[in-house]
Amino acid sequence: MSKKIVATDNAPKALGPYSQGVVLTECKNLVFSSGQVAIDPATGKLVEGDVVAQTHQVFKNLNAILAAAGSSLKNVIKTTVFLKNMDDFKAMNEVYASYFDGNFPARSTVQVVKLPLDVAVEVEVIAYVA
Repeated sequence: MSKKIVATDNAPKALGPYSQGVVLTECKNLVFSSGQVAIDPATGKLVEGDVVAQTHQVFKNLNAILAAAGSSLKNVIKTTVFLKNMDDFKAMNEVYASYFDGNFPARSTVQVVKLPLDVAVEVEVIAYVA
């Protein structure tokens, strides 16, 4: 199986041994992003603010990775959202919805004990390359 590693300076560099995304060319050009947190790629620092500000940055990062892979948010077919606190679900959900045109991807949302850099939210996506 052939895979293409996605790497862009427009999203934060990996914090560990993983790629920003992977395109599997024999699987109808699917791209699998790594989970993204609210790091500003220009500064390398976590954005200030609550789950709303963090979710916006997460989607900016996902947008950059998908663009580098030749895809976009409109091609996302599955997301997984990790929340530090499920009480943030409504606020995260409102921001999340604003990044899609109404044809929402399938999604799982789970609360976790802790996320990298102690962030409030992390999101990973699976999309296709049109």
